[in-house]
Amino acid sequence: MALSETYLEDDLHPIDIVETLAAHHDWDFDRIGDDQIAMAVEGQWRTYSITLAWSDYDETLRMVCTFEMEPPEEKLPQLYEALNAVNDRCWAGAFTFWAEQQLMVYRYGLLLAGGQAASAEQINTLISAAVSSAERFYPAFQLVVWGDRPAEQALQIAMAEAYGTA
Repeated sequence: MALSETYLEDDLHPIDIVETLAAHHDWDFDRIGDDQIAMAVEGQWRTYSITLAWSDYDETLRMVCTFEMEPPEEKLPQLYEALNAVNDRCWAGAFTFWAEQQLMVYRYGLLLAGGQAASAEQINTLISAAVSSAERFYPAFQLVVWGDRPAEQALQIAMAEAYGTA
């Protein structure tokens, strides 16, 4: 049965759908408000904090997936170089580093302009893609920051490991 078949109404609020998905997957979550939810999703490398927020103003479901990363100050230029290389490989969404909070961040916005509704499958794919991207590139970030590898070499090693463990 498709995820969307569990919904009887076509006009469910996107955050209601996210809450149902979180409960379905048994993820820890907290409904922060009518338009926002935060959850923890366990990955192979980390537990990822994911927040989704709905904006009526621009009809966008925003997702932010974060994990802690505390690179030494002198490694930031190499980390930023790796971020640029990683973002060149991301089809949807992008990574950034919030230095003040010491968080690596993957962001994506699902535009639903014109009164479009998000399906459970779209939202589930959105969350899965965020976790997959974080899992895919986590080793590269670690190799750059702690393994003293150049960005392109770290990406090649991380990609080879990811393809080898599938």
